[in-house]
Amino acid sequence: MAKKLLILILTINLFAIENLTPDKIFKATGTVQSIIVDKNRLYAGTDNGTVEIFNINSNEKIQTIKLPDIKDFMGDTIPAKIYSIDLLNDKILIVSQGMKGYRNIFLYENGNLNKIIDISKKYFIQKASFISDETIVFGLLSNQIGVYNYKTKKLGYLIQISSSSFAHFMLDEEKTKIAATDESGVVRVINIENGQVVQQPKALNLDKVYQLDFKQGVILTAGQDRKSVVYKDYSSYSFDFDFLLYSCGLSPNAKLGAVAHNEKNEVLVFDIVSKKKLYNLKGQKATLTQILFKNEKEIFTSCDDPNINYFKLN
Repeated sequence: MAKKLLILILTINLFAIENLTPDKIFKATGTVQSIIVDKNRLYAGTDNGTVEIFNINSNEKIQTIKLPDIKDFMGDTIPAKIYSIDLLNDKILIVSQGMKGYRNIFLYENGNLNKIIDISKKYFIQKASFISDETIVFGLLSNQIGVYNYKTKKLGYLIQISSSSFAHFMLDEEKTKIAATDESGVVRVINIENGQVVQQPKALNLDKVYQLDFKQGVILTAGQDRKSVVYKDYSSYSFDFDFLLYSCGLSPNAKLGAVAHNEKNEVLVFDIVSKKKLYNLKGQKATLTQILFKNEKEIFTSCDDPNINYFKLN
């Protein structure tokens, strides 16, 4: 009797997950590496050296920002791949591929594209975000975190987090702390002001964490060990899957989590508190690069192709 009851519960849970296909698809000119949503605009950074801006309501591309081409190791002219973008007060922060494998950071403001960090620094920058109107934080592949004032051109600090290779970081809403992770699977919360580690929960990922998200004090990870971990209020739990987890995202109030969970590049949306699996988002054709909630009911997914999928949750 108990076995039959368990099978019934599992069956109910299976059919409770609702499969969704995209309500809209936005098409960029290159594979999409990073996306940002602000009001009715979608910003996409591509490997084609472009930041492409779409009107979410009309589904139309309204602007393309083109970065200068670069020379590769063979001397051939190629587009400068974009690794990350961020947005603050209509200013766009762009991390892009530079000469000799190093990275540049550009600032796009009032129609002008200015390089604020160039390859002379010899930085392998993976990601950068605005802290304020004058300062940014960036992560290097060497697992160093830096704070830089691009108005005064002064480095606030450059600290070594660990000897493991950097993977990803996310700022909190107040831009006072970042959650950072690396190939070890360890997650650390760092005070932006002084670079001190203020929280380091016991790691449940036992291998590299590809991505994390950090909202309302909640941290969600996507790991190479096929495990997605939720760190919340000094407690934690994990979901185990059968495939490498490349991307994840939290809704603005951190009530919902999403993780790319299988070889079909589908995205599972679940309730953070109850752990209930709610939706399965279909239609991604390649490895996920980002999962981004606009709000509690709208979600965007990008992957290693030109398409950005938009889903409306029921």
